[in-house]
Amino acid sequence: MRALSGVNRVVGNVFAWLALAIVLVCFTVVVQRYAFSTTQVWMQDLYVWLNGAMFTAVAGFALLRDDHVRVDIFYRPATLRTKALIDMIGVVIFIVPYCWVIYSYGMPYVQRSWRLYEASPNVGGMPGFFVLKSFILLFGLLILLQGIAMIARSVLILGGREDLVPENLRYGHGKE
Repeated sequence: MRALSGVNRVVGNVFAWLALAIVLVCFTVVVQRYAFSTTQVWMQDLYVWLNGAMFTAVAGFALLRDDHVRVDIFYRPATLRTKALIDMIGVVIFIVPYCWVIYSYGMPYVQRSWRLYEASPNVGGMPGFFVLKSFILLFGLLILLQGIAMIARSVLILGGREDLVPENLRYGHGKE
């Protein structure tokens, strides 16, 4: 549980810094366009690609921090055991099948892109679009890893061993 959540914590903290890069690149593109009447297509690709990479890479981190969308009208006031049960059922019914769909449909898509060394569809755009498409699979993997960590936490809580759940992974403590 610690290791799986730790992976998402590290990836999330690293890739969150892409937000700064996105702002800087986007600002540069705007200044080039409006102040100098010029633009670089590859830079326009860059901030869109950075955005895609960031949001797919930090999805597991958002799940770890409980920053995802949920109907809190039932979940928030629930007991610890009920939350654990809801999380376990949610992972098994929704997250695991969703990750399987991402993998089964995404893998051929990403493999094809790598075979072709796919580049930007924009003339003058960036090479290496296949790398960005690989983030689709990374997204599914990180979500699945966090789902497995959630199941482990739920098993401990339902088994009456919430004392074994690390402090930073307890309900309401995932936020930094």
